[in-house]
Amino acid sequence: MRFPKGSVCWLLWLALGCLAFAQDLPREQPTGSADNRLSAGLEADQGPVRVPEPTDLAVRRYRSGNLRWTLRQAWYLVVPALFLFTGFSAKIRDWAQRPGRAWPVTAGVYVVIFMSLTFVANLPLLYYTGYLLPHTLGVSNQTWGRWFGSTVKSLVAPPTSLRRPPPVELPGLLLGYLFVILLYLFLKKSPRRWWLYLGLFMLPFLAVFSLVQPAWFDPLFHQYGPMKDRALERKVLELARRAGIEGGRVFEVNMSRDSQITGAYVEGFMGAKRIVVYDTTIAKLGQRELLAIMAHEMGHYVLGHPVRDILFISCIFLAAFGMVHWQAGIWIRRHKKRFRFERLDDIASLPLLLLLVNVSLLALAPADLAFARHREHEADRFALELTRDNRGYATAILDIQLGKDFFVPRYGWFYTAWRADHPSIGDILDFANEYRPWETGQPLKYGHLFR
Repeated sequence: MRFPKGSVCWLLWLALGCLAFAQDLPREQPTGSADNRLSAGLEADQGPVRVPEPTDLAVRRYRSGNLRWTLRQAWYLVVPALFLFTGFSAKIRDWAQRPGRAWPVTAGVYVVIFMSLTFVANLPLLYYTGYLLPHTLGVSNQTWGRWFGSTVKSLVAPPTSLRRPPPVELPGLLLGYLFVILLYLFLKKSPRRWWLYLGLFMLPFLAVFSLVQPAWFDPLFHQYGPMKDRALERKVLELARRAGIEGGRVFEVNMSRDSQITGAYVEGFMGAKRIVVYDTTIAKLGQRELLAIMAHEMGHYVLGHPVRDILFISCIFLAAFGMVHWQAGIWIRRHKKRFRFERLDDIASLPLLLLLVNVSLLALAPADLAFARHREHEADRFALELTRDNRGYATAILDIQLGKDFFVPRYGWFYTAWRADHPSIGDILDFANEYRPWETGQPLKYGHLFR
């Protein structure tokens, strides 16, 4: 099979990306960082926390992780490209278009076949990144059967998060089918403005998904229950009350049966607020550190970050769909003989749309991630002002890492632009060590929110 010249340029771009990520090095510690200021005498209960130097193993894992990320992006572009340039997408359309089938049925048959084949094509990558690599690094104790079961569920049910950076995939067979029906309805009714209508639709879609996800989809992948430590639960609820969160319930997730990954979050509205913490987080942190981390998660909720996130992501999707509309006609005109379709509203164009959406989201990822890092920084500020426990928060940030061989304290520019949805560990520790406005009588940015 001979790829067109444009595809050769794409492959060259991906190769250069792999090279750039492989050479992307973490930043050196700044001269005035806590790492250079600290001595053994300063390691007091309220003193600053040292920013650790990266180990050689951590740097190697950082660089190999960049390479794996780049290859993953390439893979999720290559798969839909193969469907297109081989004409296989058009063959699936022909199979789906049996005589007498209504168009919604044709679309349903196409979505099932396309997603199933894509799932099979992605399975080796999913196995490596989701099962083999975490076990190699010693951060997962999930059995192969549980991993495979969860992976199959992800084909039917939506993923537990729709946040990017890309690649983006259809959110499960059911929602994927409904989304495809709506997409092609917009394409057929308004070929010039479909991208605008679809982008505007993303706002209510993401809002509704964020509401139904906790009750419908999360329990398919994780086991929720009440917090076992009732005394700790009371302290978490008291902290929530001080943060302005009333009427919440605390849930403990049994994450340890699958992974050593830590996590916590606050979600819901009105009388359905949920404060969720993984049992791995409880086991890894002391009570002081756990409350500091929970204050951070409460900060996201009180500051309205979930709503702002939905609004911002909707704008990102709107821009991406606009870029797809601008590019799609060019691709079809140049390669319609290979694609075997001449209109974007042909169901066989679905791989082209996914391909161009992923390319567009990659281009927009730096803006998306910069916004995410800003949110995290403000949640850090909220946690420090609420608890005034700088050292507790800083030590919690270090403790929830999987060990000094798993992270570097400063990111390189390429990692920051395309992968980092949080500030680096070094930047967080610097802020936690230095931010103490209450000691100098300065006003708190979020003090008016506390009770």
